[in-house]
Parts: sequence; C-alpha cells; structure tokens
Amino acid sequence: MAYDEDLAERVRAVLAARLVSADERPMMGGLCFMVDGKMCLGISKNRLMARIDRAIYDEALTRKGCIPMEITGRPMRGFVFVTPEGLRSKRNLESWVDLALEFNPRAVASRRRGSIARPVAPETATPRKPDRPLAQKD
Repeated sequence: MAYDEDLAERVRAVLAARLVSADERPMMGGLCFMVDGKMCLGISKNRLMARIDRAIYDEALTRKGCIPMEITGRPMRGFVFVTPEGLRSKRNLESWVDLALEFNPRAVASRRRGSIARPVAPETATPRKPDRPLAQKD
C-alpha cells in the first residue's frame, strides 16, 4: 500500500465538511489533494503532507508529529509531513487541513508540464539566444 487509505478518507471528510472541492491525483508514491489547481495536501505512506505558509513553518515544526518534508535529502520549506502521532484526534487533523487551506489561495501553482522534451543531436541543435543578456563577469 503506497498510502494510508483510512487517512485519505479522514482528509476527504474534513474537506467535505469545509465544502472544499479537491482533485485527487496519485503523486510521489502517494495521493495528492489539489485545490484550485494547486498542491494543498497529500498522503505518503501513513503521513499527511501539508503545504503551509513559510512564515509559520518553523513554528509548525514544534507541533507534535510534525517533521520537515524531505524528498531529495533537503527540507522543502513550506511543506511538512505530519506523522500519525500528530493526527490521532479529529481536531489535530482538522487544524493541519485548515492551515493548508488557509495558505492555498496565496500558494503559487506549479507550471504544467507539457510533453516530454526529446534530446536533440548536437549537430542538429540550433543555439538559443538568451532572453536577456547574461551578467558580465569581471
């Protein structure tokens, strides 16, 4: 099982109670809840992922069960994982969902990826001109 289906149902129930429509997408080996086209919440294994305001990131990390979200070995500021310890009560889960929903209108949507770019053989590649001049080095 890539993610905790019971936790997914709990998140769905909170979103429904808040009258929030979310698109669910499989992502990063788990489930992602997209609100207004932006990643808002997710579930990876048995942890909740919440996208929160960077201004409260450090404070959030002091809460029970909250840990930095590290995918590539570096913490991603503004994204946290909440372990089952911090999600035991309905009230705790609701508070994390509310923090993510509160930040969502200010979150920047990631650019949609188009088709996969195919490599071009160097001898047929056309050099690109930069959009703006490069800074001069002394």
